[in-house]
Amino acid sequence: MTLPRALRSERLRLARSPLLVAHLACGLAGGLACGEYFCVARWDPAMSADAYAQFLGALMPLMSGIVCGLAIDEERAAGGLAHLTAVPSRGRAIAAAWVTLATLGAGALALAFGVFGAMLAAAGRLPLGPLPLIASWAGTVLGSLPLYAIGLALSLRLGRNAVIGVGAAGTLVAFFSVGGLAHGLMTGELTGLAPSPLAWIPFSWPARLGSLGAEVFIDAARAAAPLVATALAGAALSALTAGLLIVWFRTFEGGRSDA
Repeated sequence: MTLPRALRSERLRLARSPLLVAHLACGLAGGLACGEYFCVARWDPAMSADAYAQFLGALMPLMSGIVCGLAIDEERAAGGLAHLTAVPSRGRAIAAAWVTLATLGAGALALAFGVFGAMLAAAGRLPLGPLPLIASWAGTVLGSLPLYAIGLALSLRLGRNAVIGVGAAGTLVAFFSVGGLAHGLMTGELTGLAPSPLAWIPFSWPARLGSLGAEVFIDAARAAAPLVATALAGAALSALTAGLLIVWFRTFEGGRSDA
């Protein structure tokens, strides 16, 4: 059993899962709703992109928790986790699940950022071009990778409700780490790079990295160093959590179906 084969198996199963449609719907709805608002709102266009990146990033703890919980529920219903546990390599099976769910999230974020950017560009409200949105997308994806590993572990051990509850708490932490919803938009502050004791909690990293991706184009001198430091920390934590998930799952014995 190789990792490419495990990934192919995940893709085949995904074609029959409602998770794919849900990701497409969420990405499209987020881009359209926020794009329509910011096309007519009188906020600074550059700060609008920053606020949107923070909004999407802050939702990722909750969204990743929901997705991981539902994905593991599907696995339990389909065969009692046999697809993950009754295989020659449990490590590769769970790694493939992590990569697949993270890729789904990256795709939904790409759609959300892409639709938003296209609408603002059509309205003439994208003064810095598409690069800040691309950087924000990359930062949000990087910051979300550890959350999917944590979400899978919690879903397997404690059940769907527990991981969704943790994700909801993580989303609150993320919003507070940037001063609250749209705080920077209303005050004009670059809240992604502002010092905060919550900024280094991993739940905050998708919002922080997504915000810094936009803010580095607004004030490169101040945002570059925090962006690099947080990105390196995010990459290190992604590798660590993925490795721990693989090692732990090799001895996994069932956990709870719901809690």
